[in-house]
Amino acid sequence: MNATRTELVDLTRRLVSIPSYEDEMAAGDAIERWLRAETSATVTRDRHGNVVARRGDGRESLALVGHHDVVEPDPSQVASDDTETDGDASRYAVEERDGRLYGRGTADMKGSLAAAMLAFRDADPAGELVFASFVGEEQGGVGARAALGDGFAPDYAVVGEGSTNYAGDDVTDVVVAHRGRRGSTLAVRGTAAHASEPDAGENAVYRACDAVDVVRGLDAPETRVLGRELAGSVAVTEIEGGSAWNVVPEACTVTIDERTVPGERAALERAEEIPGVEWTIEQDLPPMACEDSLFADAVLAAADEVQPATPDHVTKPHATDAGWLTAAGTACVVVGASEPGEAHTATESVSIGALARCRRLYQTLAERWPAE
Repeated sequence: MNATRTELVDLTRRLVSIPSYEDEMAAGDAIERWLRAETSATVTRDRHGNVVARRGDGRESLALVGHHDVVEPDPSQVASDDTETDGDASRYAVEERDGRLYGRGTADMKGSLAAAMLAFRDADPAGELVFASFVGEEQGGVGARAALGDGFAPDYAVVGEGSTNYAGDDVTDVVVAHRGRRGSTLAVRGTAAHASEPDAGENAVYRACDAVDVVRGLDAPETRVLGRELAGSVAVTEIEGGSAWNVVPEACTVTIDERTVPGERAALERAEEIPGVEWTIEQDLPPMACEDSLFADAVLAAADEVQPATPDHVTKPHATDAGWLTAAGTACVVVGASEPGEAHTATESVSIGALARCRRLYQTLAERWPAE
């Protein structure tokens, strides 16, 4: 393993080993210290815990964006007496084997974060180069939303979530669109009555069933972004109601999971046409679409240059912080080392080769974009 790859592996291992589920402070501290020690950039740590660094100059800015929080680790991913943790039993376990790093956060997304940090340090940027690592991505983009509210506004951004092995094997692609998620509930009201006289009440479960039929009849949203199709979905995922076997239920709740696409939503408000039904949006993570074809093509050209396989523009089924950035006016793509099915699993891992590829891609792009 050459020195460049060794440095990348070492930094990834260091970041992954730092617990950052529920409390991201230590991981943010480590990123901030590294940036101050390894670069001459202007580094800030905002009141939310986000770490942002800037270097270079120019009329336009390119940001390399990630997050340093993770989901709850599997017990096997927490240090034990026989795992490599630099002697600190409070840290997360990291293991290297068969060209991959295993551990919570390797894929989502401290590996790509390490690649972005090294590219940020080593690039001779064409314009202003920004590095940002946010908190709370796994909680709905808390850090990204806070940073945007405080004025974070790069012209372009590469978000380092997974884009590897989407179009083919051993290739890192460029995501030009991804779905969002809108979670909502239908609160259904009726009138209780004794079940021996069901006509004396209004059965909330029956009304809920009528509302579910409305949802089932809705068309899922779909669109095209830079020639790539992106389809959403709508599904009822939970239903709860009733209080006893002999009581006509007066209340029922229906949960709906909708995967949204840019510019389109399912007409869930139609469920309120059923008497006693109230529709409430609980969460709305925005989708992402890159409408800047020149930027998308430039990222694809950089991706093509750093790997033997042929990458492509692709779409992604999962929401990321790119949705919040796009909604605020930043032209975004998603490029990262994680592969489908790796994030949030007990066996989470990332290819070291894909990490090295992303490091070269980020640096290549930073030195060419914004274009003159």
